[in-house]
Amino acid sequence: MEQDELKRQEDKCTQENPPACTAGCPIHVDARKLMRDIKNQDLKSALATLQKKQPFPGIIGRICDHPCENVCKRQDVGSPIAISALERYCVQDQSVKIAKVMKVPPKSQTVAVVGSGLRGLTAAYDLAKKGYKVSLFEKADRLGGNLWSFSEHQLPPEVIAEELSVLNRLNVQIELNKAINQQDLDTLQKEFNVVYLGFADQSKEVLELLGQQDEVDPVTCATPITGIFSGSLLGNDSPIMAVADGRKAAVSIDRYLQGVSLTASREGEGAHGTKLFVNTKGITPLPVVPISDELGGYTAEEALQEASRCLDCQCLECVKACKYLENYGSYPKKYLRQIYNNDSIVMGMRHGNKMINSCSLCGLCAEVCPQGLDLGETCKATRESMVNKGKMPPSAHDFALRDMAFSNSDAFVLSRHQPGNNSSKYVFFPGCQLSASSPEQVEMVYAYLTEKLSGGVALMLRCCGAPADWAGEQNLYRSNLDDLVREWESLGKPRIIVACPTCHSMFRDKFPELVSLWELMADLDLPSQAISVRGKQVAVQDACTARHEPEIQDAVRNILTRQGFDIEELPYSKERTKCCGFGGLTSFANPELAKKIVEDRISESTTDYAAYCAMCRDNFASKGKRTFHLLDLLFGVNLEEASVRPSAGFSYRQENRAKLKRKLLESLWKETPPEREGAYRNINLLLNEKVLEIMEERRILIEDIQQVIEFAERTGRKFINPDNGHSLAHFRPVKVTYWVEYQAQEQGFVVLNVYSHRMEIVEESHE
Repeated sequence: MEQDELKRQEDKCTQENPPACTAGCPIHVDARKLMRDIKNQDLKSALATLQKKQPFPGIIGRICDHPCENVCKRQDVGSPIAISALERYCVQDQSVKIAKVMKVPPKSQTVAVVGSGLRGLTAAYDLAKKGYKVSLFEKADRLGGNLWSFSEHQLPPEVIAEELSVLNRLNVQIELNKAINQQDLDTLQKEFNVVYLGFADQSKEVLELLGQQDEVDPVTCATPITGIFSGSLLGNDSPIMAVADGRKAAVSIDRYLQGVSLTASREGEGAHGTKLFVNTKGITPLPVVPISDELGGYTAEEALQEASRCLDCQCLECVKACKYLENYGSYPKKYLRQIYNNDSIVMGMRHGNKMINSCSLCGLCAEVCPQGLDLGETCKATRESMVNKGKMPPSAHDFALRDMAFSNSDAFVLSRHQPGNNSSKYVFFPGCQLSASSPEQVEMVYAYLTEKLSGGVALMLRCCGAPADWAGEQNLYRSNLDDLVREWESLGKPRIIVACPTCHSMFRDKFPELVSLWELMADLDLPSQAISVRGKQVAVQDACTARHEPEIQDAVRNILTRQGFDIEELPYSKERTKCCGFGGLTSFANPELAKKIVEDRISESTTDYAAYCAMCRDNFASKGKRTFHLLDLLFGVNLEEASVRPSAGFSYRQENRAKLKRKLLESLWKETPPEREGAYRNINLLLNEKVLEIMEERRILIEDIQQVIEFAERTGRKFINPDNGHSLAHFRPVKVTYWVEYQAQEQGFVVLNVYSHRMEIVEESHE
């Protein structure tokens, strides 16, 4: 991914955009954090939050005219948060002191600030904090200007004095009783590097000093006279806008003194809108918490209640929906940067590999994101880049690719016209996973199709290539596709009927004649064995690979309705459906996360689920969720048994495919299937449930164990424990070394334990 593309994708994620309250505040006080601080009853942190943006929080917190409340998202579901009253609550507690301002090394440049209203005070404060030598000129005998017009109850005089004392600590030189006239202004220009006229309501005489006052730049506060800056919001009596005006001038003066652009990158200054998306759907409307004592303000309990109404505005729509995004504790914009950095590494550790390979590539994030950001696209492209660079860890997808290789080997691959036919109008492509999970249903569907459709229905058994595509192995994927196309062409290019939603998604743009089994069956008479019920409810699990296939989704619901089922729509369904943990090879790269994904999905309803993806059914059933495959309901099996039927383990999934091919060749085409090669297949294993669980968890197949034992028994290369007679042997058929602890018995070999690793055992010669 290039930098430009990274930036384009990052810009889609709105999570880092400020909430409306912060964006709508002219000086960008982080009201969202302030609410968190109050909810946490941490007044020290709350004051620090205010002080980060407010020059005089004790003053501003009492008199701010709160434009932030006008844009508060809470008003969409109730009343806006009383932010101003909560600021007042924070600064009125005298037991918590505002932190001292840190000093910075002094600079040599000098600035004269004329006027000590909020504009001048803010400019003087900000510039002094940056180390400039600031002198503040005030025509009255005290600082503060219009601050003294507020009632003593709202803004006590002692608060003004205490807050403004910070200027002394910042070494601001204060000149009281000093009105500035034309001659004084000329003198200030000579004595100071910059002069700032921070008047709220400038006199005619001062306006004349500036000449063309209407030409004051509203963006930079610069006047036509070099070195003189002025307030740009003249006559505005908003306290917070006055602060913002003084701050804008301070930024311009700092830039001017540094000799850099006054205008570059200033779009974010002042009040503005925000791109942050905040979903208020389903939030209970709540009114503002009333203040029991208007003079005293909120009590601690009232403040806590009011701050707790804050929505803590964030987007995170994708994180709420996706366990993968939630699992890594952040959000797409940060993930994109991590992925980019991980892919850019030439030497060193790639700590993002597991994260990149754990995405299910299902597209849910793009569906729920207001900007359509699809992190899966980036993960998939990065996997391809890692493969091309030779940086993909072999452990991530090795097993899935081995399983795909089996499905595309002679053990399973089959292409035949319908018995008795020399041509085919259709070809049924059940897919490798349905054939592995329920081979008997493949037989029943094929019999049904040959009965209902005229013109010949061929059969094609193999894998569609999705594992290679998901793993980033594009060369392997294209090679597999080429083989598949050749087989299809040899059958006369018939219309492909696919049972698997993933196969449909892989073929959609590659084969002109393609139809889902469910669309086809929705238009035909249902099988005579189809279950007929009245009023039984099922929740439909839409396959994530059928996310953008409304015709398939509708067909499934049509079939269920015709059978008498009442349909419950899960919170995330149809185009917003969730993955079962198999998509993108998540269950191979990150089994722990895949378990969380399954548990999250099956917790959404207590109703029995109906799935039309074999992996969805098997994954849910493996965690105890009553789940039917649609074919269970269409071909009259025992529903109680079908709902809890355990998933076939990896070894038995391969064996089911091989048996399906052999059975079909014998029963339909009257052919004798070839014997499968390998002397190790004659090794009879005795496996208990505990060992089978270990094999499943560690992705170890029966044939892996058979090869270890066959090699050990044939060559004698094994260890024997003298205490119990157990044998321990290893064998490395490809990239993985397998170890088996076993004991020979008359009936076969009892397997006691198995494990594997990627280290290669090297035996030194002592000759």
